Parts: sequence; C-alpha cells; structure tokens
Amino acid sequence: MYRRAYALMVGTALVMGGLAVLSASILDKRLADPEGSFLGPSYIRLPLLLLGALLLDMLPRTLWYSRLNPRAMPGIVRERWRTHWNRERFTLVALGIICFYIVYVSYRNLKSFLPFINETMYDRELHLIDRALFFGHEPATVMQTVLGTDVTAHVLSYIYLAFLPMVPLGVTAWLVWSRNLSFGYWFVTSQCLAWSLGTGSYYMLPTLGPGLEYVYLYNDLARTPTSELMESLVNARQGVRLEGLEGQVQSVAGFASLHTAITLLLALMVQYTIRSKIAKWVVWVNFGLTVVATLYFGWHYVADDLAGIVIAMVSFYVGGLASGQKFDRKLTTSHPTTTTAAVPVSRD
Repeated sequence: MYRRAYALMVGTALVMGGLAVLSASILDKRLADPEGSFLGPSYIRLPLLLLGALLLDMLPRTLWYSRLNPRAMPGIVRERWRTHWNRERFTLVALGIICFYIVYVSYRNLKSFLPFINETMYDRELHLIDRALFFGHEPATVMQTVLGTDVTAHVLSYIYLAFLPMVPLGVTAWLVWSRNLSFGYWFVTSQCLAWSLGTGSYYMLPTLGPGLEYVYLYNDLARTPTSELMESLVNARQGVRLEGLEGQVQSVAGFASLHTAITLLLALMVQYTIRSKIAKWVVWVNFGLTVVATLYFGWHYVADDLAGIVIAMVSFYVGGLASGQKFDRKLTTSHPTTTTAAVPVSRD
C-alpha cells in the first residue's frame, strides 16, 4: 500500500548517501558524524533511536493512565502494544528514522564539501537583488530600523534556534503518533525530499549569506545566542577549509534557506493533518518569524527564502502524492486514500 512512499524515501536516502560517499572518495576525505559520537557508531545509535521512540510513547502513557499503580501497568502496555505498535507502525518508525538519518548526515557532509567542489560565490548578485527589492536600501538596515536591535534581536534569536530541536521532534511526532499511518509517511518523505533539494540548491547557487559577506551591516545588533552560533560556524568553516580538520563539518551555505523550507513544511503538515487551531496558529507564526529572523540576522537573502518556500511546496506535494494523499483542485484540502495496508480507505 505504501510502495511509492517506500520507494521515494529509500531511493532518496540511497542517492544522498551515494553522493556523500562518492564526494568523500573524490576529495579524499572522511565522512563525518555531524552530531558527534556520544551515542557511538550508527549500528548502535539507530537501535537506540528506535528504542527511544518506543519508550517515548509507552512510558509517559503508562505512568499517566496507571496513576503509578504497578498492577495496572502491564495491562496498559499490552493494550497500547496491541492497538498502536503493530507491524505497520514499526515499519514506519524504523524506515522513517533510518532514511531520515541517512539523508540528514549526507546533507551535512555534502554541505561541508561544497567549498572544495565549487569556490564560486554569488553573494554580490543576490545582494544587488535584495537592494533592488528594497528600493535601493539595505534590507538589514531597514529591518533593524523598524524592529530595533536589542529586544527584538533576543526574541528572534530564540525563534531561530528553536529550529534545531524542532526537526527531530517533528519527525518523531509524526512517525510515532500520527493518527493515520499515511501522514507519517507523508511527513518523513517530504522531509527527506526537502533536505535533498536544499543540498542541490547549495551547489546550484553557492553563497555565504549576507551576515558573513557583509558583516558590517549587522554590527549594531545585540549579542545573542544566534550571533554566537554564527561565529562558531565561521570558526568551524575556517578550521575545515584552511586547517584541514578531519571529523568536522562546515555548515555555511546560503541558497536556499532550509530554515524557511522546513518551518513552512511543518506548518503545511500541521495545517493538513492536525485539527488543533492553536497548533496551526503556532506553526504559522513560527514560520513567519523564522523568515524575518533569516533576513534580520543576515543568514539569508530574500531569494534564499523564496527558494526555500518553493522547496517546501514541492516536497509537501510530492510527498503527499507518494503517501496516498488526494488533494482537491485548489490544493486547499486533502484526504488520505489509505489508513493501513489492510484498510485501504480512511474513515478518519
């Protein structure tokens, strides 16, 4: 029932993994683990992630419904296991985690290899487009004048950094708790596509981003965790490029903005698969503020954000078709055409 989603997820992971291995071989470099090795190698980390997903669902639920009564716990665990953790759920969680992990690690390595494969940068061209869009003014100067450089900087900093935990939490949520299995396939397939298309965009139009290429425009901003992050990325880039540090990755690439792409993709998934109006408001506000933050801190040009929006829309739609979603003609609503392999038409 999910053959198209299987094929697209696994195919994307294989292509990304193959490109990462090929690039490392050509450049005579080692593939790096971008998240460190505190959990050990992948053959240990992946089973731990699977076990963690299972415990994250089982443990809080069991403790809550049993009211900490040990006698009630076995029955709650058995009921949840029977109704939720069937073979199809296990397949979704295992396949989703493995494919996303391969795509993300490959993305980080391919992004790191970019300066050694293509040294041409297009910051000047995108900067000129930004100035044209802002009628001859610097976007950074306009935004800092309108929004200020102190309180707003701290607020937007935490909005921007919320992206880091949002990605793994989002993947886990849709894999483990999606009320319809096809929604889980939709989310993780779209994620794999978005990160892969983003990687391709880095090579199509390499940039550093205005915050690194035109540093002077951002000197008046208050010091925030985001500015510290930018400094750490610059230092890591220098270490990888100039000092040849092995086992580390550089993470500087501007076009397109995956912050924009992934936050929009999350907003679209919530809009189409979650009933809560509060959740919808939260993700759409988060998307809007994230776009503002990318420009405000100089992470991206306007063109980067526009490209990120295109990546999100394409990934969302293709992932939806692959996972069995049927959209109306105006693309404003959709409904799943499958719930499980045994029940091909959703009644939800």
